[in-house]
Amino acid sequence: MSKTNSVETLDPTRWRTLFVVAIAQLMIVLDSSIMNIAIPSAKIELGISDANQQWIITAYTLAFGSLLLLGGRIGDYMGRKKIFLIGLIGFAAASAIGGVASNEGLLYASRALQGVFAALLAPAALAIISVTFTVPTERAKAFGVIGAISGGGAAIGLILGGTLTEYFSWRWCLGVNVPIAVIAALLAIKFVHESKAQGDNTYDIPGVLTATAGLFSLTYGFNEAALKGWSSNITISFLAIAVVLLVLFVLIEMRVKNPLMPLRVVTERNRAGSYLGSLVVGAGLFSMFLFLGLYLQVILGYTPLRSGFAFLPFTAGIIVFAGIASQLLPKFGPKPLMVPGLLAASVGMLIIARITPETSYTTHVLPALLIMSSGMALVFIPLTSTSLHAVSSHDTGVASAMLNTSQQIGGSLGTALLNTVAATATATYAAANTQLGEKVMPFAMTHGFTVAFKFSAALLFVGAIVLFFFINIGKDSLVETEGAGLH
Repeated sequence: MSKTNSVETLDPTRWRTLFVVAIAQLMIVLDSSIMNIAIPSAKIELGISDANQQWIITAYTLAFGSLLLLGGRIGDYMGRKKIFLIGLIGFAAASAIGGVASNEGLLYASRALQGVFAALLAPAALAIISVTFTVPTERAKAFGVIGAISGGGAAIGLILGGTLTEYFSWRWCLGVNVPIAVIAALLAIKFVHESKAQGDNTYDIPGVLTATAGLFSLTYGFNEAALKGWSSNITISFLAIAVVLLVLFVLIEMRVKNPLMPLRVVTERNRAGSYLGSLVVGAGLFSMFLFLGLYLQVILGYTPLRSGFAFLPFTAGIIVFAGIASQLLPKFGPKPLMVPGLLAASVGMLIIARITPETSYTTHVLPALLIMSSGMALVFIPLTSTSLHAVSSHDTGVASAMLNTSQQIGGSLGTALLNTVAATATATYAAANTQLGEKVMPFAMTHGFTVAFKFSAALLFVGAIVLFFFINIGKDSLVETEGAGLH
């Protein structure tokens, strides 16, 4: 029996399975950034106002972030391959609707629908990797590929979005998903094996309702804070509702027989540290893409396409160091990679905080991107692995959903917090330096970005401290627990 199992684990199709999952993961990550550069063109064609433009991004992240936990459980219970396929086809259909949208309402609806299917797709993808790769060194390589895509995909999205918008149409930023998803689905039918959670597969309806509504309220509250400030009645109301619903959710999970998010998933210290680290890293890193993109286009006058390519060194650094990290992970364990990685990323963020309207990309931006990307690659790969450390087959989907959820919530929190910080710093600088005349606004805006970068550096440093104290598994423990998956 065990001999058969070991033969199955060495099935050559497992690397093809990884290829299929990698395509899907890239598509999900691309969609969080590909539309950023397309927004100005979409606004003109569909008559979208400045106040409503953020819904092109927010409709996707709101649906995605609030439904991930449920998506993870549906995959565990109904079958990860089945839900992976449904997620791919649904994502393709939603993208096609967005690509032909005739008004802003239809565009927002299609983006929300993309988020719904991404919430099915993302946890199923990570769960498939976790159950397919049972040999620790191979699993580290597989998570290395997924980690590289997660880290570098946003920058690839900016390049692809810039290219499609400049040479074709903003609509292709959505339309490009259709052939990708269809090809991935056809390959998945052949190469992905079905897996399900064993045991009690009943749904926790009260947990579903409170978690989904609570995460929606939290994400929406953060979004309103970025637009209207933290003291706005809408912001305070939604954040208060979120706290009540999420506390209620935890109380329900402590009492129900088969919870949506078993507390055992988040109370194991290594997984808890991974989720908390992911939240802080998401909050800190998001600002780099947001504010650096604005700096390149608004202050340095780069075109959308040139701005996208300016992020290419970040993507290249992630890909190169992801390969190194996946080799080092089984030898050293996660902590010796993640803590120095976050410290390096924090230093990179402080370097980029030295920009002014008169500094150049080569001297101030490029070195910072290379340092940050090398550091973050050492974080992404082990973080994906530790988030699924010693988790039972029954909970694989929900554990991987927690990682995605913490990243999405962290990204929303970071946007709201750092947008407010940057706007306040810009206004204060402009008021105090009126003698600069027409130069005041470029200098004031850049000052706002640099203050946000310093806050981001602090967040990444906090992430390093969290992971230092929470993560206690060494390379031997990693091997033992992952090897346990063979039995």
